[in-house]
Amino acid sequence: MRATSRRTGLMDTSRTMTLGIGAMLILVSVAGCTGLSATTPRADISADLNEVNVGGTVNFDARDSSSPDPTIIKDFIWDFDDGDTRTTKTGIVSHIFLTAGNHYVEVVVVNNKGEQDHATITIFVNSPPTILIESPSYVRTGESATLDATDSFDPEGGPLEFIWDFNIGADSNGDGDFQNDADATTSITSLDIFESGNRTGKLTVVDDKGGVSTEIWTVMVITRNFHIVWEEQHVTIERSGYLNQGDSIQFEHEPGAGARMIQVNATLTLARDILPIMWPEDNFTLSLSVPMTGWNTFSSTTHDNITENATSSIERSEMNDRPESGYSTQADSDEWLTYDLLNQAGQRFGQGTWIWTVTADQCDPDFPVDGVDPDGGNDWKLVIEYIILVPRVSEIGI
Repeated sequence: MRATSRRTGLMDTSRTMTLGIGAMLILVSVAGCTGLSATTPRADISADLNEVNVGGTVNFDARDSSSPDPTIIKDFIWDFDDGDTRTTKTGIVSHIFLTAGNHYVEVVVVNNKGEQDHATITIFVNSPPTILIESPSYVRTGESATLDATDSFDPEGGPLEFIWDFNIGADSNGDGDFQNDADATTSITSLDIFESGNRTGKLTVVDDKGGVSTEIWTVMVITRNFHIVWEEQHVTIERSGYLNQGDSIQFEHEPGAGARMIQVNATLTLARDILPIMWPEDNFTLSLSVPMTGWNTFSSTTHDNITENATSSIERSEMNDRPESGYSTQADSDEWLTYDLLNQAGQRFGQGTWIWTVTADQCDPDFPVDGVDPDGGNDWKLVIEYIILVPRVSEIGI
């Protein structure tokens, strides 16, 4: 602040002074007290930014300040209006602002005669947004967690932009950078969580002046409790038809879908040739292929007793173990638990497609009538009986 000074009573009517000398004394006194001497420096200040976010840096320049010859500027004294001051010999300085609001930055230039002048500039420091997140303390696997940041605000009252990262340990956009995922951009959002454990994410909030705040959030995800019972089922499949010699028929199904295979009994029965002219009995083959298991087998019909139909059979028991039943366990979902039960190591025999083939290998020579085989084929019937175990999974309380 420039100091000013005035003297009163310098001219007394009772005294006689030379007017020129008195006027000169008055002029010298006023110039000295106001700092407006012929060598008083002139301060000037500028900045590369007049707005910055908290933590931002501003570069100040006072090199346009001057001091009349023959004086020179000796010191630049800086006051950043945040408790920090600095003295430099050059007219440039940088400062990091850590507190929000208007800062009235002042530079005082001092010349080698001790005379000084000052200049100020206003810097606005933007406060970052304040983040307030409301979230559940826990959810169970498969449930939705609602994340609400609508109470977040900008201290300066500006609009806010929201960027949610639902999992800081995953790269959801696949660009190789785990830090720039934007899984949602609204103030309130929800996500489905299918794995137990702690889910940790991040919310970034940006105001209209580029101020950024980030907060890490965590939701505890608890597993579910299930009761398991293996239900035994007997499944019967029948097929029948007529085949001429050399023909075959094939059909397929998946008896082990959603179950554990235990046993199979398949019997192919041919219609009897009653009349002697139709003897000998025909020969058929029953074949089975289970590609996923790598099981391939076949059986040809036999006719050990002329009073009975010719048959062939394929049987296999104890394809897999009978598991424990009637117990409780934990899992993230009934679907995943059922999948694990059906795909236990060493217990997958019989999974996949079963391919059955019936082939009429030999249906003649029957006794010819007028030189013609009276029966060039035969009727057949296939009965397949499966024993399977189906897991029944039911959720119980927490």
